[in-house]
Amino acid sequence: MAAVRARRLPDDLWQAICIANPNLWRNSCNALVYPSNDDLEYTYGDIGMSNTNSVDVLTQRGLKLGHLRLLAALGETRQIGLAAGRVGVSQPAASRLLAEVEQIVGSPVHLRTGRGITLTAVGEALAIRAQRVQMELRDAARDMAEIVAGGAGHVRIGAVTGPALDRVLPALRTVRLAQPQVTVEVIVATSDILCQQLLSGRIDFAIGRLPDGPERHLLDIVPIAAEPVTLVVRRGHPLDRGRAIAVIDLLTYDWIMPGPESILCRAVLARLSDHKMPHPPQRLATASFLLTLALLQQSNAIAPLARAVADTFASAPDAAYMQLPIDLGIEVPPFGLLTRSNMVLTPVAQRLAELILAMDTSLRV
Repeated sequence: MAAVRARRLPDDLWQAICIANPNLWRNSCNALVYPSNDDLEYTYGDIGMSNTNSVDVLTQRGLKLGHLRLLAALGETRQIGLAAGRVGVSQPAASRLLAEVEQIVGSPVHLRTGRGITLTAVGEALAIRAQRVQMELRDAARDMAEIVAGGAGHVRIGAVTGPALDRVLPALRTVRLAQPQVTVEVIVATSDILCQQLLSGRIDFAIGRLPDGPERHLLDIVPIAAEPVTLVVRRGHPLDRGRAIAVIDLLTYDWIMPGPESILCRAVLARLSDHKMPHPPQRLATASFLLTLALLQQSNAIAPLARAVADTFASAPDAAYMQLPIDLGIEVPPFGLLTRSNMVLTPVAQRLAELILAMDTSLRV
C-alpha cells in the first residue's frame, strides 16, 4: 500500500489517534522515525476507523443494537436523560453505553453543554445511521406482520394538496375495494414538511417535490407530472360576468397565496412578470387550504390553486367557487414519488405506490 504524506494534523485529532491506536503508533514511529505530529507520513488504512475494507469493523469491535438505539435517541433528543427514557434504561446505564461507543470508535461522539449534549461530527454521523437502522428494523417487522396477516398492513402516506386529491384519493378507493384489510394514514402538507417527516420515518413515502438544501441527497424521487395552476374565486365574484378577463383586471383584487419562499408563489410571480405585470396585492399569506377557501367565500380575493384542487371544489354548477376563465400559463415544477434513498418499501406500501404512479388522471372527468 502506498504511503501518503499528510499535512500537520490538528492536535486533538492526533491525540485521539495515538490513544486509540497505541500499538500502531509505536510501530509507525519505530519504522518511520517520526516521533511527533509534524510532517507525519502514514499509510491509509493504518489509523483508527480509516480501514473500511471490513464491513463488520464496528460489530467486530463490539457495537451492539443497544448502542445504536441510544445514538438514534440522542440524535433526536440531544439529552442523555431523555434518550435513556426512550430506550428504557437508567441515565447512568446510558452514560456507560455512550462511553462504550466512544471506546469502540476511538473518538468522542458527544460534548456536554449546559442544557444537554452536542454531538460531534462522528456522533452525528453515527446517530443518522443508527436512526436509519431503526427505521429498517421497524419496516422489517411490518413486512413480517403483513406476510403473517396475508396481505394486511398499514401504510403512511404524505402528499401535497393537488396530488392528494388527484392521485392518492382515487388510489385509496381502489385499495379499499381490492384489499379491505389494509389501513392507510394520509398527511397533507407542503413538500418541505413532508420531506422532514419522510426522513424521520414518520411516513413511508410522499407525493411532493424535493426540498432545497443538503437533505436532497438523502431522498430519491420518481417524477410524476407538472402541476398546472388556475385562479379560483367565489361564485358571484365581480369577475364572474360572462365576458373576457384581462390580466390587468386581476390586479384589482387581493390575492391569497403562501409566502414568497413557496414554490407556488414563485411560479405565480414569475408568470405575471412574463406578462409584464407587477406583483398582485397580497395582504395575507397562508399555506392553509381551509383558510384559503374560507377567505375566498367571504371576500373578493383571488387564489391560485392547483387545477386538481379547483376541479374538485369549483367545477359543479352549484359549487361555492368557480375557476376564472383566464389561463395565465402558471405551472409549478413536477411532483413525484419521494422515498428515503435506497429504502425498501413494505409490500403493501410498494403496491400502493405503484398504483399511484400508474394513475392516469387524464381519464377522469
